[in-house]
Amino acid sequence: MKKQKVLDTVNELPQEFDLEELIERLILIEKIENGLEQLDGGKSVSHNEVKEIIKEF
Repeated sequence: MKKQKVLDTVNELPQEFDLEELIERLILIEKIENGLEQLDGGKSVSHNEVKEIIKEF
């Protein structure tokens, strides 16, 4: 995560906020960014592949 993304996130919050809210938002943003990187890198599973995996259980 880039510093500017953290600063933007902090600036979007109201003047007073819970630290937990900031941490939760940053974790969510990081997970979304990681997921997008995985998609770009071809590390994803199609819907049909997931259906096949589930059938095995």
